[in-house]
Amino acid sequence: MLGYYKRHGRKMPWRETSDPYCILISEIMLQQTQVSRVVDKYNQFVAAFPNFTALSNAPLSRVIAVWQGLGYNRRAFALSKLARIVVDKYNGELPASITALTTLPGIGFATASSICAFAFDAPVAFIETNIRTVFIHHFFKKKKTVSDEEILPLVKKCLPGSNPRKWYWALMDYGVMLKKTGNDRNSRSAHYVKQTKFEGSRRQVRGNVLAALVEANVMTIVQLQRRVNDTRLSEVVTQLIEEGFVLRGRGGLRFVQTPA
Repeated sequence: MLGYYKRHGRKMPWRETSDPYCILISEIMLQQTQVSRVVDKYNQFVAAFPNFTALSNAPLSRVIAVWQGLGYNRRAFALSKLARIVVDKYNGELPASITALTTLPGIGFATASSICAFAFDAPVAFIETNIRTVFIHHFFKKKKTVSDEEILPLVKKCLPGSNPRKWYWALMDYGVMLKKTGNDRNSRSAHYVKQTKFEGSRRQVRGNVLAALVEANVMTIVQLQRRVNDTRLSEVVTQLIEEGFVLRGRGGLRFVQTPA
C-alpha cells in the first residue's frame, strides 16, 4: 500500500500542511464532493478566510458566496457557526479529541476521526468511501453485503503505530485506483447510497435561492420567482427559513448574516 502511494500518491494542497484549520476545511468540503471539485474552492476559501478568527468575523453571505459551486450549503453554514464556537470556547484552537470535535456543527464521528488522523497524526480508525473500497476488495471478495461494523475492526488491526496520516492517504489513493478498474466494490456496502444528480434537483433549487438572496440581500417572493422559476420554490423557501438560512420580514426575504 505504501509502495503504491510512493509511486502514485496524489498531490493535494491540504496534504502539504498540518494546520488543523486548513485540514478541517478540506474535510468538510470533501463530504459528498469529489476531490477535483474541491481543490480550487479550497484554495479560494482558505485565501478568503485564513483562520478561525477570519471565518468567525465574516458575514454568512460572504462565506456562502465563496462557497458557491460546491453544493450542500449547509456545510458552509455549519462552518460559520463552528468558527465562532472555536474562537469563543477554544481560543481559536481546534480541539484534538474526537469527543470534542463531534460537539461542533457539521462534524460527525467519521469526520472527527479523519481530522484527528490528518491534523494531529493520531492513530484513530475511521472509514470513508475509498478506504471502504480497499477493505471490501481485500477481505470480502465473495460477500455480497458488507457492513462498516465488519470493516472497522480490520481497519484498526491494519493501522500502523506511526504516521497514520500517510497510511490513510495511501489507503484512499489505492481505493481511487481500484474504483477506476470498473468494479464498484462500494455497491456491496450495506451503507451504499447512490448520489442523486444535481441538475434539476431540490439541491439545485436551494443553491439558486441562496445565490439570489446573497446577491440581492432582500427580495420579495415575486422577485425570487422571476429569478428561480421552479414549482418547488415555496417549499424550498419554507425549509430554508426553518433551517435558519433565511428570514422573512416586511421587505421580503432576507439572507441571514450571522447563524444562530
